[in-house]
Amino acid sequence: MREIKLLSWNVNGIRAVKNKGFLDWFYKESPYILCLQETKAQPEQLESDLLEPEGYHAYWSYPERRGYSGVALYTGEEPLNIWYDLGDGSLDVEGRVIIAEYPAFTLMNVYFPNGKRDQERLDYKMAFYDVFLEYAEKLRKQGGKLVICGDVNTAHKEIDLARPKENSKISGFLPIERKWMDKFVNHGYVDTFRIFNKEPSQYTWWDLKSGARARNVGWRIDYFYVSDDLLSSLTGAFIMPDVMGSDHCPIGITLNIP
Repeated sequence: MREIKLLSWNVNGIRAVKNKGFLDWFYKESPYILCLQETKAQPEQLESDLLEPEGYHAYWSYPERRGYSGVALYTGEEPLNIWYDLGDGSLDVEGRVIIAEYPAFTLMNVYFPNGKRDQERLDYKMAFYDVFLEYAEKLRKQGGKLVICGDVNTAHKEIDLARPKENSKISGFLPIERKWMDKFVNHGYVDTFRIFNKEPSQYTWWDLKSGARARNVGWRIDYFYVSDDLLSSLTGAFIMPDVMGSDHCPIGITLNIP
């Protein structure tokens, strides 16, 4: 058995975060896998040190719309298979998914939609949630043990945001969104961070405009989940709030794999 470290980070623009020491941080951490969300870049906008970082295989899912969305996967081990969609054309144009199959598990790196703009985007978000869960269940039925990470864009429980009452009618903490997360967990997906840390005031996103990070008025909307059949391999889960460069901070887990 060997212990591996997996990291996930909504970078809110890969080119912007590169200028804030991203690659130095990445090579210092040297994870087995790094998942990125909200890369906001097309291939022709990226330099080779981001497109092909030394010692890693890199995979990118680019949205049709420039300067928006996008996910990336840096992995030391080449996956057995790689996918870039959930099989639903209307939901796959925004570059929100990379799925990588490894011998010990299948990884889903997902940037879930934000529903704050209007009812149409909230409907889109809820449709995306349902299609995602259906796809995850299909992978499990095929025998896959799942690791799911990314920006879910919803705080699940009151402990997961600083001001739950004030935000109960805001997308990101609506009853309909939290109910879906209940359903997701009830299907056998485990919130890894809460296995190891049940303390309040642990967040992964802060509003930049209001200076919320300095006061730690935040939300925990970035998650690592594992399917319950992989729980025995989980050895740790953590948040990295001291890592700057984005309005989100990185999160991670450690796993023992053969």
